[in-house]
Amino acid sequence: MEQSDFVHTGQKAGLVMAAFVTPSTLAPSLSKRTWQDQGIITGLATGTTYLMALTAQDVLDVIAGSAATWPIFPDSWSAARRRTVATLGCELAMAPLGLGLAAYLDRRGVSTPTDGVLRQGAWRMGATALSGSALIGATAGVRRLDRTVGAGGRLAALPLSIPVGLATSAVVERARRAGTEPGLGAADDVPTLRGLAAGGGVLAVLYGAAWGERWTAEQVRRLAPGQDLGAGLAWQVASHAVFLAGAGVAFNALWTRVMQRVEAVTTTVDPWMRAAPGVWTDPMVSGDPASLVPWESLGREGRRHAVTYVRPAPVATPPTLPDGSVPADLSIATVMGEPARAHPIQVFVGLDSAPTPSERVDLAIAEMDRTDAWSRSLLMLVSPTGTGYVNYVAIAAAQYLTRGDVASVTMQYSRRPSPLSLGKVRDAREQNRLLWLRIFQRVRAMSPDERPEVVLFGESLGAHTSQDVLLGWGTLGPQALGIDRALWIGTPGGSKWMHEVTGAPRLDVDPALVAVVNDHEQLMALGDEARARVRYVLLSHDNDGVTKFGLDLLNRRPAWLGPDRPLREEVPGRSPRGIPAGMRWRPVTTFFQTLIDMKNAQVPGAFAAWAHDYRADLPEFIRDVYDLQCSEEQMQSIQAAVRRREEFREGAFE
Repeated sequence: MEQSDFVHTGQKAGLVMAAFVTPSTLAPSLSKRTWQDQGIITGLATGTTYLMALTAQDVLDVIAGSAATWPIFPDSWSAARRRTVATLGCELAMAPLGLGLAAYLDRRGVSTPTDGVLRQGAWRMGATALSGSALIGATAGVRRLDRTVGAGGRLAALPLSIPVGLATSAVVERARRAGTEPGLGAADDVPTLRGLAAGGGVLAVLYGAAWGERWTAEQVRRLAPGQDLGAGLAWQVASHAVFLAGAGVAFNALWTRVMQRVEAVTTTVDPWMRAAPGVWTDPMVSGDPASLVPWESLGREGRRHAVTYVRPAPVATPPTLPDGSVPADLSIATVMGEPARAHPIQVFVGLDSAPTPSERVDLAIAEMDRTDAWSRSLLMLVSPTGTGYVNYVAIAAAQYLTRGDVASVTMQYSRRPSPLSLGKVRDAREQNRLLWLRIFQRVRAMSPDERPEVVLFGESLGAHTSQDVLLGWGTLGPQALGIDRALWIGTPGGSKWMHEVTGAPRLDVDPALVAVVNDHEQLMALGDEARARVRYVLLSHDNDGVTKFGLDLLNRRPAWLGPDRPLREEVPGRSPRGIPAGMRWRPVTTFFQTLIDMKNAQVPGAFAAWAHDYRADLPEFIRDVYDLQCSEEQMQSIQAAVRRREEFREGAFE
């Protein structure tokens, strides 16, 4: 084999690895996806794999270059032959070492980020070495065949990287199918052909940008004065740095502008709600003319929250909607078939209601004093999603089930959708902590027989920011803050408290107090005795990408993709349980698949328990987690009422 065989070895090995992972990008994941989704997954997964393979091959080349100078080779060998044998030897040695170390770490358990990085590095080195070895072997075989059949070099000129990668992938997948795990085929609804074409388009864009940057850097290098190699290299590195800095400045400017437009949307007023204060509101609700919280400061979601409280009794003269219709009577008295015990209280403090977190907390406490929220039997502390959205079904269900004897308290911490508000988690945590401590102080000062039951509710990023207050305290945290019960829905996978109470045993965690379920039937299946002990429930649909996505998917296999995971099971009227049998953890690929699953889980849809939509689940969970009482007939009436309320809300607000 000539030295020319190893020209661009890194690029060829990268192509082998990219081709190797391409079929796996078509495997099923948590949700259905479009051909555009498939293109993003295939393009980003194969592109990232290609770049990682180039890096790994560079390391192997450095090692091989050093090994080629060792005195173990005969003096008669040329430098090219030494380099050829050294490279092949390094790859043949690294393949079993890297893959063996990765397999060992898998069996031992990758429990820390350091283990994850080590496992990822070992696998990358081993897989790249195996790809390079397979490519060298295939190249040698094709050249021998070319000479045997007298093809005159035409066979030897054929590109082999992609066929070798695809063939290796087919062999590995067939070996996996020979195991005991059933159902490893790709999903029927995966848009294969158009998805692959779109993936090629994504790769083309990425390659074009990278080629343009490299070409620019090369031109800059040629401008270096003199013939000094070091000076030219310095100019090239400087070009790379300028390009990255310019890209960073452009991205920052674009990001700032986009965020300003997003926040502007979340502060707009629905046209028909301009006359809402005093007409659609009530003195027991923030934003009313009698409230300490100005209507204009609530933001869009706060204003929507203010007008959607459940009326205690039928309204004598209901307000008319812009289309001339009158809202249906879904008051507490009508839906429950009995008089309301009290008027529900809704305290909401927006980001613009006061300039600092401390002042916003002061305003919330003052608003609770004004409405006498302390007199209600249930005090519901709500952490909203990023925009300030509070789940209407959760609030309405609590107001129905308590017959109005409930006060909810909500503080906004961001104006952006949850995926864009991750940088606000710390602010929200500290704001919630201060509010809850103030409430705890007041409740503890009350007579024991007059104290309300204090419960938490959080959805999506609101669940994360709510749980973050308890971080480091396990299940002792809510007990120390006087929190009696909690319901969190769609908790993001990045919540450390969630992993704290559901992971390895800890002295500050009583696992009997926590339940993580997909649906109401799973909660009931715990049994009366176990369910009576549960105080903190995390309702997380198994097909909700928000609850599964995290950076750790790049380095280690999550427990939900482990050998003991439940397989997909359809449950009538509920979000499906379990994980698709064909979904398996694959470094990088699973990360991008779950990223798309997270995006798809948040697409608005019909009123149903599915993915990141928990509205249809909530009446039963609010009743059972907060230990509220109603008959089965009343529960059916509540479920019908909240569905109709959501239909009205969507028609009025969307």
